[in-house]
Amino acid sequence: MKTNTLLEIYPIIAPSALSLKSINFYLVKQDESLTLVDAGMNDDVCWNALQNTLKENGFTIKDITEILLTHHHGDHVGLVNRITALHPIPVYAHSKSVPRLKRDPDFLSMRIEFYKQLYLQMGCGELGDKQVAYLFNAVDNNKDQRLNCDIIEITEKKWLNFEVIEFPGHAPDQIAFLDQKEKRLLAGDLLIEHISSNALVEPDENGNRMLTLVDHIDSLKRCLSLQINLILPGHGNIIEHPGSLIEKRLNSIESKSQKILALIESGISTGNELAKTFYKEKYVKEFPLVMSEIIGHLDYLEYQEKINKEIIKNVVHYYVK
Repeated sequence: MKTNTLLEIYPIIAPSALSLKSINFYLVKQDESLTLVDAGMNDDVCWNALQNTLKENGFTIKDITEILLTHHHGDHVGLVNRITALHPIPVYAHSKSVPRLKRDPDFLSMRIEFYKQLYLQMGCGELGDKQVAYLFNAVDNNKDQRLNCDIIEITEKKWLNFEVIEFPGHAPDQIAFLDQKEKRLLAGDLLIEHISSNALVEPDENGNRMLTLVDHIDSLKRCLSLQINLILPGHGNIIEHPGSLIEKRLNSIESKSQKILALIESGISTGNELAKTFYKEKYVKEFPLVMSEIIGHLDYLEYQEKINKEIIKNVVHYYVK
């Protein structure tokens, strides 16, 4: 999508067999810089897509001047080590990305304890224990995913011709880069055309649960107010005039919350039982995502003061006010 402005954006689209449809990241030419925004998955499909896009537009790896990361998830940072090993360049991200990208042992231990307590409070039993064991093993199994380079924290609200905007919800460290002149937003996973973006439940730096769905709703509403012409997402199609899609996502969140509220009114009181009832076979197949979704909506309903809770034998029970 080369334009006649000072800021030229070259999408890198790597096909994916998963429900994501594609892994998208972007080259941005502005002034004397060639910036890579996000870095795909750590696989040959994304690597070849990067190389092809560079070549088609007369660039090489050596022309990239820095990498900006929208958030820490593996499908957005995968090629960073591969690129910086060949071509040492600065890598920039939100301050909350750093312990996650560097796989800080203290942070990972705190995060495991957070989920252990969370699944106990939600009454998850065996599946909760299994997920905690998976997270514990992942500390060692995924140690090669640690970024080897230094990560520079983004502290400014402007980056060359971009405005830097925090959009937490899907991830606590998610940021987007706005080309104010053309109203184009490099948005990470804030909005995806063909699927809703999950607001994943996560601990803050002190181990407290963040209200990620509340944050995600706020982020979508703030994005809507910006009157964006074009969203360049982390997956799927580039989204023109995203306002109606944002409204659709917000309405869908409200609809789901009302359904969960109705289940609570019917007497289903724990997060685990709500997840089983609402998601049925998906409950087992996609346990961590399903629980994250249910917990997010419970937090949202509580935030709206529509429900209360009490703890019975260490398990949280919810009821309608």
